Amino acid sequence: MNINGSDRWRTAVAAVGFTAVVVLAGCGDDSSGTTDAADTTPEPSASASAMADGMDSDGMDGMDGMMNDPSATPADQIDGAVQATFALLDTRPPGTDDAAGTAWLAQTDDGTTVTVTMTGLEPGAQYMGHLHAQECAADNGGPHFKFDPNGPETPPNEVHLGFTAAIDGTGTATVTNEQQVGDAAKSVVIHPMEAMDNRLACADF
Repeated sequence: MNINGSDRWRTAVAAVGFTAVVVLAGCGDDSSGTTDAADTTPEPSASASAMADGMDSDGMDGMDGMMNDPSATPADQIDGAVQATFALLDTRPPGTDDAAGTAWLAQTDDGTTVTVTMTGLEPGAQYMGHLHAQECAADNGGPHFKFDPNGPETPPNEVHLGFTAAIDGTGTATVTNEQQVGDAAKSVVIHPMEAMDNRLACADF
């Protein structure tokens, strides 16, 4: 969380450009929970595929901290952090029945830190996470949480995480935001990058 003002500004500007593509790719806000994971194989969206193809070998972990900041103190190491366990969603894509994980959310005078860890993922696959405005039981988390409800669907107005699963199927990400979410961010939802309409797992805070 030791990021100076100019770095935060550069990170926010970069994040707006990068995550605008993610928003255009869709984030599964049509979360009726009626998709049968066993019967539906999601097709990668063109924009999500193009973004994945354009990444360097570091994948999302090399995105300068905008969605995964390895230099940040993980939320689980911050006093007062709230811990939540991921539950698999009916909208998850096939082949993800073994996915599991934990999320932490910490709030301090410096803002909000979110950390997620997952296992049972597809090795090498890229994943996105977002804070959501509803609990998991309500439309699989409902819409994304926004600090300003009328603001953009990009950081720093939203909290996005991104990571690439390791060869053993594990993945983790930590992000920080200078604002406190209070009690308005109810959950965090994980999506496969190439199937953003298929919410994989949700954890209530």
